[in-house]
Amino acid sequence: MSATVEYVQEFVQVDGARLGLQVYPEPPGRPDAPVVLIAPAMGVRARYYRPFAAALRDAGLAVAVADLRGTGESTPRPSRACRYGYAELAADIGAVRAALKDRWDGRRTLLLGHSLGGQAAVLHLALHGEQEVDGLALVAVGIPYWRDFAGLRRYGVLPYTQGIAATARLLGVWPGWGFGGRQVRGVIRDWAHTARTGRFPEFDGVDTEAAVGRIRTPVLAISVEGDQYTPHPTLDRLCAKLTAADVARERYHAPGTTLDHFTWVRAAAPLAARIADFTAGLPPR
Repeated sequence: MSATVEYVQEFVQVDGARLGLQVYPEPPGRPDAPVVLIAPAMGVRARYYRPFAAALRDAGLAVAVADLRGTGESTPRPSRACRYGYAELAADIGAVRAALKDRWDGRRTLLLGHSLGGQAAVLHLALHGEQEVDGLALVAVGIPYWRDFAGLRRYGVLPYTQGIAATARLLGVWPGWGFGGRQVRGVIRDWAHTARTGRFPEFDGVDTEAAVGRIRTPVLAISVEGDQYTPHPTLDRLCAKLTAADVARERYHAPGTTLDHFTWVRAAAPLAARIADFTAGLPPR
């Protein structure tokens, strides 16, 4: 695998915000390579995915990684003045896709979400249409419903998540104390809702659960052994919502390597090969 791959830093303007977009070089000899757009986890900068992007490129895929609004190179910096939440994160994926359309139009396209980025990708497909997306990959993603955690831990998840939400309401922003980085209260509110109820929140009266159930895009859903934040049952819960989609449900582990919610990114060559294989097998749009 390539040790280092240099990306080009670009920006997409949307709703007064600036979204950072890192575009990697095309894989050698593949001018029509399938395209993967990665949406990161909460508080994780796009540049963290460089090893994974290199592995995907080595597997023959064109790669771009978009910072979530308010993280990394994206603005605005989370503050009391910010009002966005999951609905805006889902719409941002559409803005990034639109910015890449002329460059990558006509190619097979895969959305790949990690953690919060996976939830945003699912909601994007549910709320903004699927016409130009061929497949969805979810890696270390889940609905963090407190009842889906094992043993005594489940009884800590509920007060922990709701305590973070209460702090964000009180301060007007989540400062990032030990979890998730600095976040606006709207994102924390919606995340805490999923942890409390096991369901996506409604947006302006739209039944998001029903909309997710209408997604027909093929899905590769992979949970990671050792994931402390989205263990296997949390992804099972999300997959159960995708009632109209063809879902390939898998678990990932790397023999001899201890993985968790984040470190899989640095041991992902086999995972990248699986994603490339899944992308190659997607039916024509």
